[in-house]
Amino acid sequence: MTARVSKSLYIKTYGCQMNVYDSDRMAEALAAHGYNRVDTAETADLVILNTCHIREKAAEKVYSELGRLRRLRDRREAEGQSGMLLAVAGCVAQAEGEAMLERAAFVDVVVGPQAYHRLPELLARRAREQGGQIDTDFPVESKFDELPRQVESSPVSAFLTVQEGCDKFCSFCVVPYTRGAEVSRPAAAVLAEARQLVAAGAREITLLGQNVNGYHGDGPDGRTWSLGRLVRALAEVDGLARIRYTTSHPRDMDEELIRAHGEVPQLMPFLHLPVQSGSDSVLEAMNRKYTAADFLRIVEKLRGQRPDMALSSDFIVGFPGESDEDFAATMRLVEQVGFALSFSFKYSPRPGTPGATMRKQVHEDTKSARLATLQATLDAQARAFNEATVGRVLPVLLERAGRHAGQLVGRTPYLQGVHVEGRGHAIGDLVQVRIDACYPHSLSGTVLEPDPGEEIAA
Repeated sequence: MTARVSKSLYIKTYGCQMNVYDSDRMAEALAAHGYNRVDTAETADLVILNTCHIREKAAEKVYSELGRLRRLRDRREAEGQSGMLLAVAGCVAQAEGEAMLERAAFVDVVVGPQAYHRLPELLARRAREQGGQIDTDFPVESKFDELPRQVESSPVSAFLTVQEGCDKFCSFCVVPYTRGAEVSRPAAAVLAEARQLVAAGAREITLLGQNVNGYHGDGPDGRTWSLGRLVRALAEVDGLARIRYTTSHPRDMDEELIRAHGEVPQLMPFLHLPVQSGSDSVLEAMNRKYTAADFLRIVEKLRGQRPDMALSSDFIVGFPGESDEDFAATMRLVEQVGFALSFSFKYSPRPGTPGATMRKQVHEDTKSARLATLQATLDAQARAFNEATVGRVLPVLLERAGRHAGQLVGRTPYLQGVHVEGRGHAIGDLVQVRIDACYPHSLSGTVLEPDPGEEIAA
């Protein structure tokens, strides 16, 4: 019997948490074919760029990185070292397709986000045939059914994809074209994977989806389960202390999910809910299909269920046709809600989306000025939120070692990073921490020892 040759794999991941999850699954699939994951491309036998198409000039950045990797490969070959296979995966691969192989003929494999499970087959075909291999189809079989899930050890805080794709077709977004229509995994499969993760050490699970609260998976009871129903079932998994989900769409914040925030202790009181704009006319142009008042009603309901609910959001400034009054409406909404964390961007056209051909494109200088104004307010809100935690006692899940000896780093229910003196505690412990100080990007605190037999809430 021939021994399997060990090969090295490096994956560079761009973009969202779902890409992080997908990269891990690709690594697991390739591990069965002898690939061991490494932390650098310098000596890797296979390099995969797992790409994201959301940000501006995403494709150009990928081609730039491919050029660097090609030079690295050429140098290695000139020095008589082993060769390197180059693969591009993810949303840029899906969007570019055959054009990527025409522009970068040295790429060995191009694979879309719904065909990761075919990577071993594509690599085998590349070994037999000349020219790059491509698979950007939306196959009938689910990649989740085909990809292995052999969890030996799990991070304390783990990702779990429950839904993919989007049917919303916002006029600025490429996701429906690169990730396809909304598909939800069966609840039984999600629960089984969650139990595996917890058994391997996870104490917190973040449910992932392009439109995660649009989840509508087949339930083991024969009914269609919503995300709220799934959360309640996950809360029954022994050892799972915390549940989160991202990214959500305001249109799919149904009453069952809102009630879960008040009734399921494991569901964290921190929600990322992208609003994008506070102007109804801009929201209509974006095809978001809700109004600013709708968004505010959702926030009111959430805080009615969980008064300590904190929110983060996404904002786009300078969408085509956005006037000074439209921008002022966004600023009013920001002041009304108060956000603990936010991400704001200047609008940039994405080829193939309706927004790219809209009239009344906003001048770049105007976009920049509006973005600076918005970010100043959002940053001030984030600072105020973090400073308000000083003196409070919060549960902190310890996730990793800090930079200093004896230091551990964990997160509060609100995703704030906290540095503590960790002697006597271990990664994975859930501890009560008095917050002592607030810094630009983190908090520090003191671990309080619980009374004997006291159970710490998540």
